[in-house]
Amino acid sequence: MKFLLVEDNAEVARFVRKGLSEAGHTVDHADNGRDGLFLASSEKFDAIILDRMLPGGIDGLGIIEALRRTGNATPILILSALGDVDERIRGLKAGGDDYLTKPFAYGELEARLLALTRRGQGAVAETELAVGDLRLDLLGRKASRAGKPIALKPREYKLLEYLMRHAGQVVTRTMLLESVWDYHFDPQTNVIDVHISNLRQKIDAGFDAPLLHTVRGAGYKLSVEP
Repeated sequence: MKFLLVEDNAEVARFVRKGLSEAGHTVDHADNGRDGLFLASSEKFDAIILDRMLPGGIDGLGIIEALRRTGNATPILILSALGDVDERIRGLKAGGDDYLTKPFAYGELEARLLALTRRGQGAVAETELAVGDLRLDLLGRKASRAGKPIALKPREYKLLEYLMRHAGQVVTRTMLLESVWDYHFDPQTNVIDVHISNLRQKIDAGFDAPLLHTVRGAGYKLSVEP
């Protein structure tokens, strides 16, 4: 599943992202309210994990209210150090779906997220991603192109899933390091280049139209269009 984490505390963000990534989920992260609202409004997520107090000119409640006004019904789990009853009521009345006070156990966070996505207001769980004739089976964790199976190592699978979830967008090295390798710094290695090269060989070799493109000076893009 794909989650959006809006959290300005770097330690909490690392803790949550590490747990969800190890569980096989994709996590996009924003550390301020402005960027969080932009991502929540422009991309599709299975659920949003949202801190109450945020920098960037808009707090967690402001994000919730803005999303609900536009009809965005993505489930939202509020994280907050404000744990008294009145604050929890405010968060839920604003449009939040659940409220978890800090500090919290990762197991409870994940359980609450999964409960929210199961409710999903009747939505059908996503089981496959597709870009052109490239398919990714999220349940079987298998890839194929034009019906031909593609053998992927675990890291290659995670890299491909991230690229497919951001199909048509330029994905930077920093985004890949944080989301696929969980590095919050550039270790100055060629690990991305090696994995991109290997993945390109597996999904593009033998096909007339390449899908994985290098955008010079910016990053990479998975797209049917060159």
